[in-house]
Amino acid sequence: MALLTTITRAHNSVAGLLNRYLEPIALLLMRLTVAHVFLTSGLAKWQSFGKFDSTSYDLFLYEFFCPDPVREGALLLCNPETLDYDSDLMIRLVELMALAAGIMEVVLPLLLIAGLFSRYAALGLLAMTLFIQFAVFPSWDHWVNPASWWAVTLLMIVARGAGSLSLDRLGKRWGERREM
Repeated sequence: MALLTTITRAHNSVAGLLNRYLEPIALLLMRLTVAHVFLTSGLAKWQSFGKFDSTSYDLFLYEFFCPDPVREGALLLCNPETLDYDSDLMIRLVELMALAAGIMEVVLPLLLIAGLFSRYAALGLLAMTLFIQFAVFPSWDHWVNPASWWAVTLLMIVARGAGSLSLDRLGKRWGERREM
């Protein structure tokens, strides 16, 4: 029994050290890695500050929501027989979604980099990832790609938070001091 106690104590000691010193670094690297992916994609949708790249509209209009050939199970917002949009309203909706994605793919990664509102930023990016995976590219073979790693990484940030190397943690500490 003494051997088991010794092994358990040694394990708990090592695990405690790893949690204390390695977890903050791992969470920081997770935030920076996934933020880089989305920020790169988001910046590519802009020509300059405040000027959205019109080719991004085409990506959403003709690749995501009206692809040729039509992807089985994908969310189609156009007429599947003519591959045209039935109304200008639907075109405006898709363009609005493109603009929203372009904004979110810049703002949310910047929040992750800073470690500010990290859980919410990760949740927003996770929602975008899942939408693309299930509504735009619903086949299983598309799911087994880097997006699955992004989803797992984002889920971990939602579950654990940004870690101690973040503005979230500084804000928490500042709030605790003000309560004293």
